[in-house]
Amino acid sequence: MGFSEIMTWAIGILLVSASLLSVVRIITGPSVLDRVVATDVLVSIVVCSLGAQTALVEGSSTMPLLITLSLVGFMGSVAVARFVARDRDYPVDFDEPDTVEEPGRGEQA
Repeated sequence: MGFSEIMTWAIGILLVSASLLSVVRIITGPSVLDRVVATDVLVSIVVCSLGAQTALVEGSSTMPLLITLSLVGFMGSVAVARFVARDRDYPVDFDEPDTVEEPGRGEQA
């Protein structure tokens, strides 16, 4: 059993355990944002496993797939972050009446 075979098994065990933990977070995440982050981590783990496979086989046939998955993961994270930021910019309070105050018009004495 050579060094490269030991490293292959170690990398495989680490990637599988990280994937399982990420899937557990996707299933039991308390909020939608936790599930989205876990999904992004899972996409990153897939990219890492493809990169490890490319390094071990010494081939470059998976490079377009690596680039595509990286871009999809990044764009998905940015889209969710913008959606959450926009949702938190305008909190809605249904108990308050809909009144609009003009700036500079406070109480006059």
